[in-house]
Amino acid sequence: MSRVTETTLEIDLQALAHNYHYLRSKIKPETKFMAVVKAYAYGSDAQAIALCLQNMDVDYFAVAYVNEGVALRNAGITKPILVLHPQKVHFRTLIEHSLEPSIYSKAILTGFVSVAQEMGIHHYPVHLKFNTGLNRLGFEANELREISKIITNQKAITVRAVMSHLAATEDLEETEFTLTQLQRFEVICKEVDALFKPAPLKHVLNTSGIINYPQAQYDMVRSGIGLYGYGNDSDVDNELKPIGTLKTIIAQKHFIKAGETVGYNRKYKSDKETITATLPLGHADGIGREYGHGKTYVSINGHKAPIIGNVCMDMIMVDVTGIECEEGDEVIIFGKGLPASEFSETANTISYELLTGLSQRISRVIKN
Repeated sequence: MSRVTETTLEIDLQALAHNYHYLRSKIKPETKFMAVVKAYAYGSDAQAIALCLQNMDVDYFAVAYVNEGVALRNAGITKPILVLHPQKVHFRTLIEHSLEPSIYSKAILTGFVSVAQEMGIHHYPVHLKFNTGLNRLGFEANELREISKIITNQKAITVRAVMSHLAATEDLEETEFTLTQLQRFEVICKEVDALFKPAPLKHVLNTSGIINYPQAQYDMVRSGIGLYGYGNDSDVDNELKPIGTLKTIIAQKHFIKAGETVGYNRKYKSDKETITATLPLGHADGIGREYGHGKTYVSINGHKAPIIGNVCMDMIMVDVTGIECEEGDEVIIFGKGLPASEFSETANTISYELLTGLSQRISRVIKN
């Protein structure tokens, strides 16, 4: 990779293609693949990621909110796009951009039907979401008969798919709970097939579900974090490639005497002569204060340099004592060679939070 001159997130589309083909290899050829590109494609670049995946003939995309789907349409995405959490105020915009809503409650169902009817729409595709144990969004199984009456008594919408969300597919200690969720979903699917014709698509598996429960792939699977290089399991991580490498530069070096302090609130106190480097990124860029105080490190010329003191809004300081480096040298925060999963673990969080929390003021550079 080229050396950077500012804080930059390099996005490797070859790595994305590798991850997509790896995940594809775990499912049947006829099973559809939904790529989850919400939250700026997990903090990267949703438009570039989606265009790349569309060129590889991915079947579906998923976003969290309507404005994310609109941005994809404006970027040239023509494949179906599922909106996982549509808001009533955006129903009209959703329809105008041919997005497909996840319908998860009677209020959302009746509200969407009403807007579709006002717009003179017929047979608009929707996904019915059922709660099987995550207890976040979704109809309960015992509501199915009632909602089927609402749907069959109108012509504005049609059921394109039925879905649910699994709570703990990455945790094999929760296998019994996951199998219970899958059993509940199977019961719902059988009843749905009896109520709606033609039979809707079914999708329930996420990235870890693809790996650990391929028997439940149904008609389509959904993958988010796996596409970006992380599989919630060290063995799977070894098969995937992080697509994003966050880099910055050394802005300035300081020579600290024993007993001197560094940063706000003097949270780092040197017990010996120390050399520090100041880097131009901070908690406004998504590197929170929890990463300070020597718990987390960055990579400088192949060496680990711990973050010291409090992380500032726009800067962090690292200990470079014993590391040959100069102002302007490149620093890898996380990515190739230093996974986001490892970086985030030092602060007792997960790669999802770290990646999606990256500020949009960080330059994005598309590679390969």
